Amino acid sequence: MNFAIAGNRRLCTGTLLCLLLLGLGGCGINNIPTNDEQVKAAWAQVENQYQRRADLIPNLVKTVKAYAAHERETLQAVTEARAKVGAIQVDQNLIDDPAKLQQFEAAQAQLSSALARLMVVVERYPNLKADQNFLALQSQLEGTENRISVARRDYIQAVERYNREIRTFPGRIWHTILYSDMPLRETFKATGEDVEKAPQVDFQ
Repeated sequence: MNFAIAGNRRLCTGTLLCLLLLGLGGCGINNIPTNDEQVKAAWAQVENQYQRRADLIPNLVKTVKAYAAHERETLQAVTEARAKVGAIQVDQNLIDDPAKLQQFEAAQAQLSSALARLMVVVERYPNLKADQNFLALQSQLEGTENRISVARRDYIQAVERYNREIRTFPGRIWHTILYSDMPLRETFKATGEDVEKAPQVDFQ
């Protein structure tokens, strides 16, 4: 009789534990770390696209220089802006430091501005605009700028989901109890008109 009672108690305890775990799983206990991982994945894509742009720039500058070597100031501005971007230590910790994220964003904005000035220069050189190597680079750069815009949008949305989870019920409770070491995250901020749009690099 006692064995039967003890067995029933164990069964009841096990059932209650399973129900409790299922209840916790369904009430958002994992949302904060899940959203945090989505933020990190979205940031990795931002980094990837910015790196792709940086990798295109040396060949772009070299091609333009072959036709417009005397446009030294513009070419130098692009090269220096790329160097500033490259000098920033970019890793997963960057998105945890608002000041470094702002510095990174400012450097990328400066590079975008320098590239825009370079594209204005290109308009003066019909032979350059017809060069097959330049046309291929133009296409790659245009595609990359569009991918940067999409990656930034996805990152902003991921940060918004993560921050909203921390600041609203029941995420706020789980954040206080289990994830208090995970702060709100900064995101990209608009620094000018139409900043969310990819720069125009159409030379037609």
